[in-house]
Amino acid sequence: MAIWGKILGGVAGFAAGGPLGAIAGATLGHAIDSKKWTGNISENIGGNSLKSRQTAFTVAVVVLSAKMAKADGHVTRDEISAFKDLFDIPENEMVDVGRLFNEARKDSAGFEPYARQIGSMFKNDQNVKESLLASLFQIALADGIIHRDEDKFLLEVANCFGLSDKDFNRIRSSFITSSKTDPYELLGVNRKMSDSDIKKIYRDLIRKNHPDLLIAQGMPQEFIDTANKKMASINAAYDLISKERSI
Repeated sequence: MAIWGKILGGVAGFAAGGPLGAIAGATLGHAIDSKKWTGNISENIGGNSLKSRQTAFTVAVVVLSAKMAKADGHVTRDEISAFKDLFDIPENEMVDVGRLFNEARKDSAGFEPYARQIGSMFKNDQNVKESLLASLFQIALADGIIHRDEDKFLLEVANCFGLSDKDFNRIRSSFITSSKTDPYELLGVNRKMSDSDIKKIYRDLIRKNHPDLLIAQGMPQEFIDTANKKMASINAAYDLISKERSI
């Protein structure tokens, strides 16, 4: 992520104002660096500028990942490694990102303010929210299993994002894979639907989850890679349904 260098401001924000203070701190750091600080915190985090959204998104990624890793009661080395690998953190930024990760993990405040911030900032960008949730699933699976508390955490994050239970179950199904995985559940459809209705939902999913939407939002390559994997899962599920129904 090109914006990892703004994380240090987020660490300072934790001491000043809890979870939302971290977002403000990171944004303040970016504004000062670019000589665009107006003196009004709300103007720098509340706006819809690409930089503001990227900064808030990046801090939320770190915090939610840390809270996710702690959801089952302990943080494993596998989960920390999964976080580092997933987001491809530059070596020279590892210390600052690690500090924020640890602060978020130790902080008593909940994850909800961050998740709601993302839900609000990306209210009309379902792909961004789904890609972040998918990334959290990848971290949860780092130790080979999604624990009950992690599953509950992920559902609550999805709700804070404004995603429906149907959206959550569809994303969850793409990670909880087995020989019994239901392609209908992966697409969020049911067997009683007509071929034309299923095809319509499939095409809508492809449109909403296209990686180009993330690129337009300025999201990092790591999330574009996640979107590509999600697209592959959607296509594979539809292929199975198509063969079953001879569509």
